[in-house]
Order: sequence, then C-alpha cells, then structure tokens
Amino acid sequence: MAEGATKRRRGGQGGRSGDGLLDRELDHLPPEARWREWMHRVEATIFAANEPVGRETLAKIVGQSCSIDLLIDDIREELRGRPYDLVAVAGGWKHLTRPAYADAIRAAAGSSEAKANLTQSEVLVLMCIAYFQPITRGEVSSFFGKEVSRDLIGHLRGAKLIASGPRSPTPGAPYTYVTTKEFLLEFGLDTLRDLPDFEALEDAGLLSKEKLLAGDITPDFSPRYHNADPEIEE
Repeated sequence: MAEGATKRRRGGQGGRSGDGLLDRELDHLPPEARWREWMHRVEATIFAANEPVGRETLAKIVGQSCSIDLLIDDIREELRGRPYDLVAVAGGWKHLTRPAYADAIRAAAGSSEAKANLTQSEVLVLMCIAYFQPITRGEVSSFFGKEVSRDLIGHLRGAKLIASGPRSPTPGAPYTYVTTKEFLLEFGLDTLRDLPDFEALEDAGLLSKEKLLAGDITPDFSPRYHNADPEIEE
C-alpha cells in the first residue's frame, strides 16, 4: 500500500494527466477495480456536462490503453432497465431519458420541455435542408414549388436547428443553409449519416418527392430521446 501511495504522489509518473493531479493509469489498482474506476469517471463526466462529451475529452481521464468504446458499452449494460441511457449524439455521448418516458417528462415540464415546436411546413423544410445541404432558400423554394419565407428560415435559425453555410457559387452568391449540432441533439442523431437513407427510402417506395411535398412522411422525424439532466431545463 505504501508503494502505491508513493506512486500516486510522483509527478509525471503512472500516466498522470498534464496538470499532474489526476492519475489516469491507476497502476496501483487491480485490473477489475481500475476498469470500474474508469467507468465511474466517464459516467460522472458525461452526467455533469451540459453538452455531449467527445472522445478526446474522455481520453483525458482514463489510461492510454483504455478503450472508450468498451467502457461505454459496459456503462450502457449497467443502465439496462433504467429510465435513461448513455446515447451517442452530436459527436459525443450524453445521458438521455428513454422515449417511453417522454409523456411523463412533458407532463412534469409543461410546454417548456419541447425545445423545438415546429409546424409541419417547418419540419418539411428542415428535412429538405438536412438531406440536401448546403442548400439556398431559393433552391428549397424550387424544391417545394413555392417560396419558402424568410420568417420560416428565421424560425429554424432561431431554434438553432440550421445555420448559414458557405455562399452558393450561383449568381448573387446567396447564403446556403446547413443543419447544426443542435439539430443532431434535438433528433437524437450522432452524425448526419444516421439520417434514414433517402435513396433507399425512395427505392423501397417509402419516400418520394411527391410524398414529401404532400406531407405524407413515413420516417419518424421526431426526437427519440430527451434530456436526462438532474434538473429539467427551461
């Protein structure tokens, strides 16, 4: 025990982090206890964060030989049966409550729980931007065959679901629009690759431009998870 305590006191030894305070490697612990401590560190860090926590951040609190993915798998296994899960979203991990408890959360939080209260038209425009970004407002308008108002785009921007992208090479160099990290978080997506494959949906007859324009949408384009923070956010 004295030898382990000495190792913990040595600056720069035992895989300490750059600040010299945190022993990342935990060589003084047996393997099972070391793994458990890494699990606790990762889960605590994600739980305390307001935003999804990325791999680079988690790598600062565990040993160099530790697999972040395996740690996450073990944490999620222990969360089976709990009302929340550890979800890969927006390029990191976040504690989110399971969809089965959405009604309870809405009842507790009232109208403030829904961060993005979108009309059907806004959902359709958001889908178009998500699948065809970067895309200008004019191109979105051409897709739907009628003008998409600046107010509608402004509401999506105000909800932080879209942002300005690069300027289009077309005459006048209008701004394009792209989805944001908040969009991924709102709809429970890790990356845009998690969107339902548009061409596959078309090939299967589940989605087409005609159905999109008519509002006859098969894919579930609604939030799959909700915040699992200790306090309900306003």
